[in-house]
Amino acid sequence: MTEREKMLAGEFYDTRDPELRTLSSNAKNLMRIYNSLPAENIYLRNKFICRLFGSCGKNIRVNQPVYVDYGFNIFIGDNSLINMNCTLLDTGRITIGENTLIGPDVKIYTAVHPIGINERVYTDGDKKAVRTKTAEVTIGNNVWIGGGAVVLPGVTIGDNAVIGAGSVVTRSIPENAVAFGNPCTVKKITDKII
Repeated sequence: MTEREKMLAGEFYDTRDPELRTLSSNAKNLMRIYNSLPAENIYLRNKFICRLFGSCGKNIRVNQPVYVDYGFNIFIGDNSLINMNCTLLDTGRITIGENTLIGPDVKIYTAVHPIGINERVYTDGDKKAVRTKTAEVTIGNNVWIGGGAVVLPGVTIGDNAVIGAGSVVTRSIPENAVAFGNPCTVKKITDKII
């Protein structure tokens, strides 16, 4: 199994792998170009973001700047917005549903490291290395994530949920929930949006 296959399967993988380094470098180059494009050139921005992301729905908008690890692990649905200065560390899959609003400065992480130092850092020949695996993040349809929120690995945010600005989402949030805080907790469940 290649290191890329291990990464995508959620197993421990070697981040120093040459194929992964090349993929990440290519994504960083596309990202740098995308972030430098004129804001009013919607056609060119859409062309580049769809080259960078795994898939793009219709009528999406990704405001500049945006930061990614690989890009190809990001899937965004129709009519969704990622506002400026967002970081999507997509070592694992990030799925963003339709009609979803991601506020400015939101961070979505999928990389996981063991807590114990003896598990996290290991010796590989004469070098030290860090164990990494991934846990995907899934954000449903009609979700609104307020500015400055942080979404941690393995989280699912259900359809129609609202996440308050500045929240740290450490656990999955059910559909139709209004949730906020650090850690983010459900404060109420709203009527289903039609």
